Amino acid sequence: MPDEIINRVANSKLATIDLEDFYPEGKRILFDIKDWLFEGFVLREKDFRDQVSNHDWSQYKDAYVALTCSTDAIIPGWAYMLLSIHLEPYTNRVITGDLEQLETSIYQDIINNLDVSDYKNKPIIIKGCANKPVPQNAYIMLTNKLKPFAKSIMYGEACSSVPLYKKK
Repeated sequence: MPDEIINRVANSKLATIDLEDFYPEGKRILFDIKDWLFEGFVLREKDFRDQVSNHDWSQYKDAYVALTCSTDAIIPGWAYMLLSIHLEPYTNRVITGDLEQLETSIYQDIINNLDVSDYKNKPIIIKGCANKPVPQNAYIMLTNKLKPFAKSIMYGEACSSVPLYKKK
């Protein structure tokens, strides 16, 4: 029989982790409170509380929300806390920050709860080139979580991976 082509990658103990597989569905919303401020800069408590009371919070059902203010206004901490109280019954998560910080927060929980014991003493490839908005911080968190378990850690695809770590 002529030289048979053997797929060494398929036959190896190489484990691949794709962070896209853990991406939770749900709308991501950047909630900018600038429109609830007097002239976009001053938070008047009574007016702000009226806006909060009259807002339809149910529109954020099953969404992930990042609270922000895109102007240079100084927003007291209680304002974001008040918004989060009204959002909490509807949303999957609420943070103060931008959409990148929101994704990092989502992935932090996912990675913290990820059981990596199956990866003990295995070579691992963390797949890159995500089509979904997987934050760079998620790759760092995953690498740090895997390091104590993995035989080696690489990034990319099996055919063209970049070595990152090898246990001594």
